[in-house]
Amino acid sequence: MTTPPPADTQPAGILPAHRIEDLIAKGAIQAGRDIVEGQVQPASLDLRLGTVAHRLRASFLPGPHSTVADKLERLKLHTIDLTEGAVLETGCVYLVPVLERLALPADVSASANPKSSTGRLDVFTRVITDHGAGFDSVAHGYRGPLWVEVSPRTFPVLVRTGSRLSQIRFRMGDARLTDDELAALHARARLVDADPATFENGLTLSIDLRREGPGALIGYRAKRHTGVVDVDARGAVDALDFWEPIHARGEASLILDPDEFYILASREAVHVPPETAAEMVAIDPLVGEFRVHYAGFFDPGFGHAAAGGRGARAVLEVRSREVPFILDHGQTIGRLVYERMTEIPTMLYGQGIGSNYQAQGLKLSKHFR
Repeated sequence: MTTPPPADTQPAGILPAHRIEDLIAKGAIQAGRDIVEGQVQPASLDLRLGTVAHRLRASFLPGPHSTVADKLERLKLHTIDLTEGAVLETGCVYLVPVLERLALPADVSASANPKSSTGRLDVFTRVITDHGAGFDSVAHGYRGPLWVEVSPRTFPVLVRTGSRLSQIRFRMGDARLTDDELAALHARARLVDADPATFENGLTLSIDLRREGPGALIGYRAKRHTGVVDVDARGAVDALDFWEPIHARGEASLILDPDEFYILASREAVHVPPETAAEMVAIDPLVGEFRVHYAGFFDPGFGHAAAGGRGARAVLEVRSREVPFILDHGQTIGRLVYERMTEIPTMLYGQGIGSNYQAQGLKLSKHFR
């Protein structure tokens, strides 16, 4: 196992799990309840919902001169107790204080994203901070509470205090890999099983609408007016009660209907080497007016052979905006941006830590059987 270098020699990059644990031990990450097993991931920390959810008239950002609480008093409609569990309805916006709060060192910032299982449920989450001017962004040296905005888009969800919908990454400096650096890394560690790999402000991925051939399962379209999904229950509901399977037939193409939610997969199998982490660019208007990902974090070791994977498909949470849009097999669907880790993590995705999506193909969230 790699011995971590002293903290004061860390280069720019994403902090791995053992450095997140250092932040917890030093009080830079605080919590109303003890951090639980599995909450610290290879390159992120799961955030837990607090005791109440405030239903809002509208989403908001506090801006540089306000706290979240200042604007909340003006915008909240009513407050829901989460201690015994409560259903969050589709089409509504809720704001929930999380159990964790931060007192970051001056050289550490953070960014947040929905967890993979959250994104695959079409539950839209965004983290905000006091005096914040952007969603899912935590400024260097931030000291204060964290709040998560939750908006179920397709399925009503049952949540409770301690439910984990979002995750947060901590970083020092800017360690994004350039296209030339990605090409060199691909030559050494094979980032995708495609030749040639394409790098344009990140690793380019394309859509798989053919898979094994005629009749093959190529995706899922979410049903409407379904039952409730308990976000903490694994394999508790039948997939066919919530999803319509999409099978290949005729031409390898798919028309995305506006405001419908799809689960699709990349044609390429992706590899995130242990010295890196990656994030999917959610919206790229250059390739179409649609969103391809809600839960954009890819941990170190995703698809890595030594951690139980041989490359893994990027599962795509797709929603077209405004107009119908046709996708053809092999069409560019998005970009994966890689960043350096400050050091090799002591744990990798899929390496005996209960990772749900290592070596995945086209896969729904863990809630469905």
